[in-house]
Amino acid sequence: MIAREMGEHEVRPYKQIMKRTPLYDIHKKLGGRMVEFGGWEMPVQYKGVMEEHHAVRERAGLFDISHMGEIFVEGPKAHDFINYLTTNDIYRIENGGCQYSACCYENGGVVDDVISYQFSPEKYLVVVNASNTEKDFEWFKKNNTLGVSIRNRSAEFCQLALQGPLSQKILEPLVETDLGLLKYYTFVETFFQGKEIIISRTGYTGEDGFELYGKWGEAPFFWNSLLEQGAGDGIMPVGLSARDTLRLESAYSLYGHEISETINPFEARLNWIVKLDKSDFIGKKILKKIKAGGPHRTLIGLEMVDAGVPRQGYKIWFGDQEAGEVTSGTFSPTLNKGIALALVKSENALENEFEIEIRGAKRRGRSIILPFYKRGG
Repeated sequence: MIAREMGEHEVRPYKQIMKRTPLYDIHKKLGGRMVEFGGWEMPVQYKGVMEEHHAVRERAGLFDISHMGEIFVEGPKAHDFINYLTTNDIYRIENGGCQYSACCYENGGVVDDVISYQFSPEKYLVVVNASNTEKDFEWFKKNNTLGVSIRNRSAEFCQLALQGPLSQKILEPLVETDLGLLKYYTFVETFFQGKEIIISRTGYTGEDGFELYGKWGEAPFFWNSLLEQGAGDGIMPVGLSARDTLRLESAYSLYGHEISETINPFEARLNWIVKLDKSDFIGKKILKKIKAGGPHRTLIGLEMVDAGVPRQGYKIWFGDQEAGEVTSGTFSPTLNKGIALALVKSENALENEFEIEIRGAKRRGRSIILPFYKRGG
């Protein structure tokens, strides 16, 4: 299937001033406003953030995420290597399963958050963030003490995300698989109108949806087919801005914001992906100490009481004491108010009222149980 090696003519070049996905020309024709993102020229929006955001919440939206990285790990010890490299326990999933996890440094800081796809105990696809692909690849190689094969095959794959309540209805007629049998955080190798493809069901928007991995050069075919199939259901192409508002409403972490080299998983509310009861993994020793003593900072959710939109880096105040800062903030199209994720001192984490410093003025906000938005709730 598609996870096999592909021909050299299908590999995209890396050495350019600004990388482009195979859908660049299509984005331009659709009116996409292009911006730099992690070294890539990507569409930030087409018709507008609000319209694209609501399309995903109410119908379906199509994202080009071909900038994401795909690293394959193979060999008799691949199972053990993935378990040593990541904080979660790969032994808890089966063939066809996906697992969200983090790769950590020895000091507990996060190298990247990743999703591992298990084809077999001897073969994994690890999906990494676009801006971290080369760094992650080097990190994998540096820690390869088990003699596994590690290949950065990002140059071979396009990746699309179809998200929203009508996603299954739109995608199912185009593929040779029963998507109703594809459970959350699983994947399948199948065919999309005769072309090999990998389909997973994970998501980064809080809605039902699918990721499609195909050959790099076939991205326009997949993209156009999905837009044509979903036209009657109100599908829309969606840019980076709405992708961010959607993920923030669902309180999903973004590397460089909620997690980073200086923010560990316990601070970021990612306790559930750190399995300290499993065998040794990179960062386990310090993470065990952090859990025992409690993190000094905690990620909380805030919604604005006063007018204003919080942004990354804005200071958070409790009384006359600086309590922390915003890691991600936006105006929520669903809630019609400003919302933020903020990293605050642990002693302030249970407080209800805060102030956010916006352009020199303190605006009232209050803590809220996360996520801000939950499908069906």
